[in-house]
Amino acid sequence: MSQQIEELIISIAREDRGALSRLYDLTSAKLFGICLRVLKERAAAEDAMQETYVKIWRHADRYVVNGLSPMTWLITIARNTSIDAARACGRGEVQAGLDDVALMPAPQATPEMSAIAAGEARRIAGCMDELDDDRRRAVRGAYLEGQSYAELAEAAGVPLNTMRTWLRRSLMKLKDCLQR
Repeated sequence: MSQQIEELIISIAREDRGALSRLYDLTSAKLFGICLRVLKERAAAEDAMQETYVKIWRHADRYVVNGLSPMTWLITIARNTSIDAARACGRGEVQAGLDDVALMPAPQATPEMSAIAAGEARRIAGCMDELDDDRRRAVRGAYLEGQSYAELAEAAGVPLNTMRTWLRRSLMKLKDCLQR
């Protein structure tokens, strides 16, 4: 399924409208779940979904095939679009845990796909456990809860540039761990 999604993204980058339609059929249930989880309101989630696929259409040429799941790229777009929509509506606190997203079944998921996804979730959790507690909290806050770097720096009692460094280095550690 990952290879099929990657091929569709590449076709979308070449402005293949049919590929966008097929990608929507394969991924919309999962991405809508993410939007709904963040925004809590169906109408707002539907708007965020539409904007998500517009962004996918516009930015498919930026996708880089790297051996990791292309769903991660799509989920990130949906999550960030939803967080932006929530903030635009004046909602201060956004709760968008990817732990909950992992529990949402993909459309037509086979037992094999579910086992692979569960294995990937365990690998990510194991890599997160390798981070120091303060770094792990920062990564979760920034990438799963939608907190700004400034909010994280204030909560941790460190300068903003230190928080940026923590996050950059933590992501590099996670990448290295996942490539082992």
